[in-house]
Amino acid sequence: MKILLIFMFLLSTQFAIGQIESKHISEFTGFNAAEEVLIDVRTPAEFNSGCIDGAVNIDWLSEEFNQKIAHIDSDKKIYVYCKKGGRSLKSQERLVELGFKNVINLEGGYDAFFKK
Repeated sequence: MKILLIFMFLLSTQFAIGQIESKHISEFTGFNAAEEVLIDVRTPAEFNSGCIDGAVNIDWLSEEFNQKIAHIDSDKKIYVYCKKGGRSLKSQERLVELGFKNVINLEGGYDAFFKK
């Protein structure tokens, strides 16, 4: 019985780790809005100064982050980005905790997007 529990724990840990994926934002070429969501987790002021076309702004620093993210379809592939990559990594971890299955952190963030 203990071996079975250990095996199940290890399997679930591997599954959770497999859900977290990152790629550099310079590799991001766009997304299919019917199957994917692009989330900009910067502040509204940062978002309003410029964003990637089609992005939805859900501020990581907002107290309503969890409430707003609950309206996103968890079956879709989710791309997250911020200014440089720190907030998007934290939001990616939160999304996985909340049950989102396919969340990709776009490393380098908005600052690196236009340098490609």
